[in-house]
Amino acid sequence: MPTASERRADRVWAAARRLHGRLKPLSFGDPVTHVYDPLEYAAAGHRAYVKAFAQGKKKVVFLGMNPGPFGMAQTGVPFGEVAHVRDWLGIEARIGRPKHEHPKRPILGFACTRSEVSGTRVWSAIADHWGAPQRFFADHYIANYCPLLFMEESGRNRTPDKLSAAEREPLFAACDRHLADVVRILEPQWVVGIGGFAANRARLVLGDDGPRLAQVLHPSPANPRANRGWAPEVERQLRDLGLCPPKTRR
Repeated sequence: MPTASERRADRVWAAARRLHGRLKPLSFGDPVTHVYDPLEYAAAGHRAYVKAFAQGKKKVVFLGMNPGPFGMAQTGVPFGEVAHVRDWLGIEARIGRPKHEHPKRPILGFACTRSEVSGTRVWSAIADHWGAPQRFFADHYIANYCPLLFMEESGRNRTPDKLSAAEREPLFAACDRHLADVVRILEPQWVVGIGGFAANRARLVLGDDGPRLAQVLHPSPANPRANRGWAPEVERQLRDLGLCPPKTRR
């Protein structure tokens, strides 16, 4: 018989399956040539993450934008840089392949040797501060607003905010609904956007009557501020919000 915490994780997983179903009929045109949905071919990785870490109510849900090609696209885990997912989170799963694979962005799953900077920064900082995954996930959870990765012919990422208005509308409607579902299930006191896009979507979806909302610096190497010391800057931002507990002693 599943516990109440396990049932909560089951509901988060069911919400992810509903999101996948809503996104499947959508299509995207030039300059997007390839779209990856890790909720389909990397479902085993995402399910393992949800089942392990979406149990129980959360104080804080951190919200990212969408997958990177060497992170969630490979593992199914938000910001899911392979080494940290396997060696720190303790997740390794069989990952399939997208039906329409970009020749410059192959999906190798846990055999991928390329490291995603954003994921490395996020999970390295969490591991350094909390020590063990169970300590972090007791009160926290990380989700992505959009599970799809969009790529141009060159292999360049195209972020969801750069899609055409006609493409964004149904995409954002489905992702908004999913965000509202996750918040309803996990009942966080705070939703913290990792970067401006995620923070703005949370504000539009959740308004002033839900959890408290905040924003921290995005870890992307395209962000000059992040390259000058992302971890200490975000630690300061979280401390100012009262959301940075003392560092766990090893």
